[in-house]
Amino acid sequence: MMIKQNIKMKYTSLFAAIMLSGVSSLVVADSPKNMVQANVAPMVSDADAKLSFWDMPYLEKAYIDTTPSKRNDAILVGELGVGALDVNNGNKALIVKLAKEIAQGKHGAIDSLLISHKDKLVFESYFLRGRVDLPHMQASSTKSYLSLAIGRAIQLGYLTMDDLHKPLVSFLKDLDLTSLAKGAQNITLHKALSMQSGLQISRDQLTEYDKKPEIMKGQGQVQTYLEHAPISAKSQIFDYKGADPRLVMQVLDVVVPGSAKDFIKNELFNKLGITNYKWRKDASGLPMGPYGSQMTSRNMLKVGSLVMDNGKWNGEQLISEAFIKTATNRIVHPSADDVFFVGNNISKPGYGYYFWQADMKVGNKTYYSKSAQGGGGQYIIMIDELDLLIVFTAHERDDKTMNIASERVLPAFVN
Repeated sequence: MMIKQNIKMKYTSLFAAIMLSGVSSLVVADSPKNMVQANVAPMVSDADAKLSFWDMPYLEKAYIDTTPSKRNDAILVGELGVGALDVNNGNKALIVKLAKEIAQGKHGAIDSLLISHKDKLVFESYFLRGRVDLPHMQASSTKSYLSLAIGRAIQLGYLTMDDLHKPLVSFLKDLDLTSLAKGAQNITLHKALSMQSGLQISRDQLTEYDKKPEIMKGQGQVQTYLEHAPISAKSQIFDYKGADPRLVMQVLDVVVPGSAKDFIKNELFNKLGITNYKWRKDASGLPMGPYGSQMTSRNMLKVGSLVMDNGKWNGEQLISEAFIKTATNRIVHPSADDVFFVGNNISKPGYGYYFWQADMKVGNKTYYSKSAQGGGGQYIIMIDELDLLIVFTAHERDDKTMNIASERVLPAFVN
């Protein structure tokens, strides 16, 4: 989670720093099966295929590539910095230096760093648990994928932009409205998508509810939440730890044909050619809204490209452009004191529909960024002005990813 009080996440595996010597601009990773092939990114071995993410062994060597290979995934590839200081294509020396430091454990438990510039993947690297074909846990970046699914529903006519300002309960016909707590009608899709529902239920209470499947199946989940938590204007403030994405997932499930799970698969991920992913089931039976998905780094890159192209993919308008523009702009203005990633070069944090915003400073100039962010270091960072897309995955307790992007990646693409 992003807010200060939620940073110290409990991981089942702690970071063990690895010191690597002689890392060149391209070092091929050894898999546990000792597969060593030139110009081949590390993949999950047959022996490790059944392991969970947390049981995946660390790579013995980092993989760092400034001329990523083309794969059968519709991602265009290029070369990072034709010359050492060619900022039109990125400063290769700066990025490789950063990658070597990551390989030496100087920036925490980072599993991958990918960079796309001018619509081409120009840098690809994997460390520790990173594999080109391993769906990496996404934590709260899951929220951003749910946001795009809502945008897809709008594009297909199952919802409208005006619907975002209707009471959320008006879409859920199985609810007993007479037993809901006071103010439940004040929760709109807009409020839930921007984490402002006002639904104040503690994490401990949510956990207790999840232990009672008899009351949590289907829309019973929403019924349970709204019976026990009155909503007021005072409570409808930004609360990042809330259950709002679970409410939004319920609406998606009822407005689209079939199920939310199938809609996400068929109308969002399949359209992007994303088939290698995982998504946990919630107590309701629906996909988890706040977290629980797993995605490969290259597929995260696709999601970022979709957003940066205002919802278009290969010329087709997959996501409502109006929705994308609203989702990725500042709707909420959290205090800088309440957002952990703000620093000397990062200011003006904002939040849209499950996407973050911030200004990133390089020298005397600031650049507007929008990002999907997941606890532990799962990031899709987009800077339109630089035509720059950065993907990080990690399993790091002390998450400094935004600072690394601002201080070490952006300068390589700025004159």
